Amino acid sequence: MGKFDDVLAFYQTPTTQFQLESFRKRVKDFFENNPAFNDHLSVVHSVKSRLKDVNHLEEKLVRKENEKGTQITTANLFNEITDLIGVRVLHLYFDQFGIIHNEIMKQIENGEWTLFEPPKAYTWDPDMSEEFEKLGINSNRKDSYTSVHYVIKPNPKENVFCCEIQVRTLFEEIWGEIDHSINYPVKTDSIACAEQLKVLSKLASTGTRLADSIFRSHNDHKKNES
Repeated sequence: MGKFDDVLAFYQTPTTQFQLESFRKRVKDFFENNPAFNDHLSVVHSVKSRLKDVNHLEEKLVRKENEKGTQITTANLFNEITDLIGVRVLHLYFDQFGIIHNEIMKQIENGEWTLFEPPKAYTWDPDMSEEFEKLGINSNRKDSYTSVHYVIKPNPKENVFCCEIQVRTLFEEIWGEIDHSINYPVKTDSIACAEQLKVLSKLASTGTRLADSIFRSHNDHKKNES
């Protein structure tokens, strides 16, 4: 028998899967069908979601134990592994992020969701970091990508599963998909690939900034016409 067989069996029970899947659908639906995101150009471009693959979960349990000495059991699984449900929200340009953030925080304020921990922004870009801080989001230095993470629960009960929401632009998603293909679950030992990924991350952020500039120019042009 494997060391984590009990935990993995608990995760795969029909009851656990049903609870996780139900909340995944609700969170996904919130972003896909919320009228606050619908204008002449949808604020939310697309939404991806998944339940954590059992093999990836086992790999994470091993990493948690080896790196942090954390013993994962059926009793603490939901508190220790906070991305059993993952929802990724993609938008075209940065100016749309504030709308998405405000709608998420409304869900927290009205009690529909509860935060497991404060939202965190990850970015290498000092300008982006400043923008996140203005919204009250703690910014963390990351060598490559820019993304904001929210860990939410369906209610404030102590032992309830979490869902990790990631919000990023399409440009950042392209970088993330390429990085994930090369660096997950094991990081590449190719120095050349690592350096190229850093360059690509800078190009992705440049693309996001250019998209902001384009839409600001477009909006100014429409105002002048009217």
